Amino acid sequence: MRGTARTVDTPPVHSLEVRLPDDVPFAIGSFDEIGPYSRAAFPHRHTFYEIVHVTRGSGTHVVDLARWELRPPHLGVIVPGQVHHWEDTRGLDGHVVLFTPDFLVGQSGDRDLLRRVGARPWHRLDPAAHARTGRLLAELSEEYRHGDPGFATVLRSLLHVLLVRMVRLGDRPPQPPGGVYGVGAVDGGGTGGAGGGEVGAGRHAVAEEFARLLAGTGPDVLGSVRECADRLGVTPGYLTEALRAAVGRTPGSLLREARTREAQRLLARTDLSVRQIAARTGFDDPAYFCRFFRRETGMSPGGFRKHHDRRAPSIEAGPDPA
Repeated sequence: MRGTARTVDTPPVHSLEVRLPDDVPFAIGSFDEIGPYSRAAFPHRHTFYEIVHVTRGSGTHVVDLARWELRPPHLGVIVPGQVHHWEDTRGLDGHVVLFTPDFLVGQSGDRDLLRRVGARPWHRLDPAAHARTGRLLAELSEEYRHGDPGFATVLRSLLHVLLVRMVRLGDRPPQPPGGVYGVGAVDGGGTGGAGGGEVGAGRHAVAEEFARLLAGTGPDVLGSVRECADRLGVTPGYLTEALRAAVGRTPGSLLREARTREAQRLLARTDLSVRQIAARTGFDDPAYFCRFFRRETGMSPGGFRKHHDRRAPSIEAGPDPA
């Protein structure tokens, strides 16, 4: 059976198993050391971040609706909530880094750093970048294995360096087929973002919490604007003001985008009926869901599913894509 086959139900969600005595939500190892899920051929998603440094192998890495042809060395990231799998891989080797958002986040800029990393999910490394990445991951691996006093702080620091270097690899991602990236799209596309001095700390915190809410995988996070505001402990008006100030968008537009993205994932990666997908993305009326989906994507749900039954063209990431 091919790795692109849709699953009968929604893609399974994997959580990070913590095995160290002090419960550090972090792990690093080779694909073999992390285990079979690190190269799973079936669509699935995580509640944690995964960074892969692919040093050898062939095949394709599929993330949501984007397909990345393996031409090692590569450096890639899968963010919480994205659906991904490995297809027709042979000889896959390299390092895998797993961590929860809360493990890294300690300063106001850390969430923005994670967002920027997620906006550019796949890099083909030149020899110098490949060597630097390998040395840094070797340090991370050694610190993780030894577990000396203060190792969690060192892990966070080295991980922060890795993420900063990933951002430096380029700020303009190549557009994948279908134009769909994972969650984390509540970004600085508008004005008055973090560091601009125009967004109060309270409003910016609300915008960040809303972004985290959209990064969830349960259908309950795709409720109405009022339901989201209630979960955040603010009024709908305050939530709207916070998001307009932080990212230049309304919560309603971001919720529509999240519903559309989740519906696309389920249509492409599962055999759920349109009625079931409508219910899982917050629509009581399947007919209304179909109208909504066509308005947002220009295609009917059935047409979208039929189109994505065919193999989409793979993306070969160059060392410095425009």
